Formats: sequence, structure tokens, C-alpha cells
Amino acid sequence: MKMTRGQYDAVAARAELLVSGEEMELTLDRLAESIGSVLADKDPLVLSVMNGAVIAVGRLLPRLRFPLRVDYVHATRYRGATRGGSLEWLHRPTEPVRGEHVLVVDDILDEGITLHNIVNACLEDGAASVHCAVLVEKERERACDFAADFVGLRLPDRYLYGYGLDYKGYFRNADGVFAVADADV
Repeated sequence: MKMTRGQYDAVAARAELLVSGEEMELTLDRLAESIGSVLADKDPLVLSVMNGAVIAVGRLLPRLRFPLRVDYVHATRYRGATRGGSLEWLHRPTEPVRGEHVLVVDDILDEGITLHNIVNACLEDGAASVHCAVLVEKERERACDFAADFVGLRLPDRYLYGYGLDYKGYFRNADGVFAVADADV
């Protein structure tokens, strides 16, 4: 559902800046260094998890100074809502993952269900190895036992937007990471 400009501005005015754009860029530098220390000699296939990882991948790839290939996967539980539902696969990778070293990149590790399923699908499809990188990990208990291999930063368990994270389909382009006011969740 579309927001009016007034609704958009009201949500933005009530949100709390948790991490500035400058801090996010430094986070991406650290994340790339960590990824490179493990995968630089592996010629990995980088899978961007749509739609959230578009910004993270777009800003991360130029920092990864080694051979790699890029594809995407689209599995979702949110479909514009603020709460996750059942997992729906919209796109599996077009390039086979069999025998590949795969790096799955997503914007956020929240409950872990979506990433857990994507990683398992890659392993089931015969990937040689699968690593997972997230820009943000929420500090919370998870229903499934899943942890990302590379984490940009850990933030409180609040509804977040910016740098790819969205609120009702909006704010992915925000310059920084913001917490939505409780009244808007």
C-alpha cells in the first residue's frame, strides 16, 4: 500500500537515527575485509537476497577486490508487511550453485528463517560451501539456530530501515539506519 507524502514525512520525523551513513560506510569497509580474508581465493558466487540486499551488495561489491560472480535469490516472508509470514520463493539462482563457493548477502538477520532456508537450499543444490553476510543483525533470540558468518553490525531488536532495510516498502534509500517509532510499528 502506498504512503502519502504526509505519512512518509511523519514516519521519518518520529524515527531515531541509530547509525549514520558515514558509520555505515565504515561498517561496509570492515565487512568487506572480513569477507576477503575468507573468500578472496575462492572465486565465489555472490547471491544478493532481493530486495533488501540491493543497497548492501551495491556498496559492498566494489570493496571486494577479488574475482567473483553475482546472481540473486528472492525468497520473502514479509511482502511489504511489518511481520513475517510463510516463506515464498520468487526466484532461485539462475546460475547453478553446484560445486560453487557461495556468499549469500542480505540486509538483515532478524528471525533467521529466510536466510536459513536460502543457505540450506544452496547446500541441497550442491554448493561446495555457503557463507552468509548481513549488513545488520538484530540482537534477539531466534526461532531457528542460524548465525551469519559475517556481520556488519548488531543493533537492538527494533523495526529498522535504511541502507536497504525497508519500512512497508519505503526508506531503503535512507542515509543511515533508523529505528521506527513504536507508534508506527
